[in-house]
Amino acid sequence: MAQVILSVIGSDRPGLTQAVADAVLAAGGNWLESHLSQLAGLYVGAVLVELDAGQLDALRAGVSAIDARGLDVRLTPVLAPAKPAAGEALTLNVVGADRLGIVRQVSAALAALNVNIETFETRIVPEANTGAPLFDATAHLRLPAGLKPAAVQAALEAISAEIMVDITLERKG
Repeated sequence: MAQVILSVIGSDRPGLTQAVADAVLAAGGNWLESHLSQLAGLYVGAVLVELDAGQLDALRAGVSAIDARGLDVRLTPVLAPAKPAAGEALTLNVVGADRLGIVRQVSAALAALNVNIETFETRIVPEANTGAPLFDATAHLRLPAGLKPAAVQAALEAISAEIMVDITLERKG
């Protein structure tokens, strides 16, 4: 059996997830994990699929046939099985007035500590009183062995005033 990441992006419409699921099943694939969403009016997603290696072309053809003109499809082989995550898991929330560079500075602070960002979701919402754009992010982090949450908190607090955001860090689970 082979595992592939099926990534898709294209025009959003009702029934698209079902059509992708139909194509996976028709190729004999098992839908293991996914992240699917609407982003800027487009259907964007990634699905981890397990199937017989000889069925990769059938999967590609089946998904491409869903919307031959509007759905960009890519299959990426998974070369090694996922290793169990090591290190402590944390949830990071970042909220503040939207401005350029927030993601860059937060991700740089985490990368400098060798912290892995396992999931990262951002959105812009109107601030309750003024309606001004408010940046809101949630990330699930995995610390490397030996790194204490206090060190991550200190690194993020060191940049929070500069980028004018509130940062909260909590143990996950």
